[in-house]
Amino acid sequence: MLEHMNYLPSHVLGMHAVGDVTIKDYTKALLPLLNEQVKKNGRINLLLVLETNIQNFTAGAWCGNVEIGLKYFLRWNKLAIVTDQKGIREFSHLFKYILPGKYRGYPLEELDEAVKWVAEK
Repeated sequence: MLEHMNYLPSHVLGMHAVGDVTIKDYTKALLPLLNEQVKKNGRINLLLVLETNIQNFTAGAWCGNVEIGLKYFLRWNKLAIVTDQKGIREFSHLFKYILPGKYRGYPLEELDEAVKWVAEK
């Protein structure tokens, strides 16, 4: 499930992934918020907190990741991925070679640092 972290600054979209994440989570929870971010700010600053194993993302959710990346290709500004899964944090650094914008991975204990970085203008 993807939960909106609505306490972040208005120019930052925060999502918290727990349990199983499906394509429905992307279409119902994430896409409308991304559209809103682009309309308000023109760019996307996304904080993604993963407190679920990446294996809990369904195949449809993986397809949703690709679709979102392409749909908003030129809108990415900053993406912070916060998780204790080291491989996922390291994987996030590959985004800088694929999509425009800045990307960083953080362990859960550094959530405050991640929020600070993604919120910096």
